[in-house]
Amino acid sequence: MEDPENVMSGKRSAKRAKKARATSEHGRVKRSVVLKEGTGRSGKAAPAGRLNICGVNVSVITLMAFIALTASYTLLLFELFKNQAFHTDYLVYGSDVDAYLLEMQGIDSGFDFPYPVYFLLGKFFALFSNVNMGAALSVTVLNSISPVVLSYFMLKELSVHVSIKSKNRTAYEGFILLVVFSIFFVSMLYAPEGYYIPGIPLRNLGVYSANPYYNQTYLAARGFAIVAFFLFAHILTYYEKHVDVKEYIAFSVFLLLATLTKPSFTFVLVSAAAVHMIVKLIMSRGKNLKGFMNLLLTAVPTFITLIVQFGGVFGSDSHAGSEGGIGIGIGKAWLVYTDNIVIAVMLACAFPGLMMLLNLKRFKDHAVFRLSWEVMMAGFLEFLLLYEKGDRFTHNNFAWGYMYGILFVFISGTMLLVENTVRKKQSFPVLALEWGVYLMHLTCGVAFFKMLYLGGYFYV
Repeated sequence: MEDPENVMSGKRSAKRAKKARATSEHGRVKRSVVLKEGTGRSGKAAPAGRLNICGVNVSVITLMAFIALTASYTLLLFELFKNQAFHTDYLVYGSDVDAYLLEMQGIDSGFDFPYPVYFLLGKFFALFSNVNMGAALSVTVLNSISPVVLSYFMLKELSVHVSIKSKNRTAYEGFILLVVFSIFFVSMLYAPEGYYIPGIPLRNLGVYSANPYYNQTYLAARGFAIVAFFLFAHILTYYEKHVDVKEYIAFSVFLLLATLTKPSFTFVLVSAAAVHMIVKLIMSRGKNLKGFMNLLLTAVPTFITLIVQFGGVFGSDSHAGSEGGIGIGIGKAWLVYTDNIVIAVMLACAFPGLMMLLNLKRFKDHAVFRLSWEVMMAGFLEFLLLYEKGDRFTHNNFAWGYMYGILFVFISGTMLLVENTVRKKQSFPVLALEWGVYLMHLTCGVAFFKMLYLGGYFYV
């Protein structure tokens, strides 16, 4: 007869072994899902001639191309920002920098800017030159964060579609970099000089684009916003099941940095996140409440900052005074600069709209694509329904959140376009149509940027 104690010990050992196998299997499944979703993470050492940079495997040639593109972009934009900062005629190199220069000198500009990052960095650079050069250097440095971080995330997400062993891998990485930098030159579509689109009196204002190279605070905050966006898109794929402390902290920090530089992105992301998470909470009948609350905690520093900023802009001591505040009215502020909001949206978002219609199935499995359109809808609705009262009415400040929406649907749209092209997921005529519309946005954008670069005025 078997010893009962040995029998019980054997059962316990069998249970532990079963649990260990299940845990190991769960780990394998989880890792395969992550790779399937295209995060591009790999713990393997990089092959000869290649580098593993924060989980992104790239060739040395790709790294050199990235450095060259970033340096060229930075120098190009520095020249524009310098001319804007030193301009003397408002109609020549006119931008929003004039009020910022006064703020950096402690002079009353007639506006309130309770978001200090751009201004503090500008004051620091001004210690070694003057306030004009300080402002130019500040926006140059902060704006150049955008292509750097977007290159990282797009290489990370898209590099999995071509094997490291493929002879075309380096060329593919270079292609991704070209797409990344092209995103920072797209604009709204507009008619050639001398032609008129019904209901659209201005090419830019009232239509808008993802690249307003005349508003330094938007450009300064954009890099932080891109990081926060991609981190949050990834977090949404697992927050109901577990917590990644490092990623949660990183997201919290970059969301706060974006808010402290210009809070426009935070308004639309928080709105989109709230709807997304509340719907998921209701669908789970409250089962994921713990995950909901854990993720909510990451935004507490940002919420506190927003409350302080709101008081700084609309408080009794602000320039807005008693007449300031936020009003509700359909298209009330938007219609100041356009007579047809529908056409304006179509001109701003022709490419992203086309990508959405032709890739509806990807809302299910593409976290970045899904979140980008949630942010876009939040930005669109806020701009459509809200406006600032008093002297700030014509400033259309809710348009900045809408422009962030445009930016992210362009980013997700190009990510899908590259994937569809490389993986041949669509027919040639469909791909040609998608690339054609994107190139139209890019052509208009380059022409619009050239106009600004040569001293043109953005109020067109």
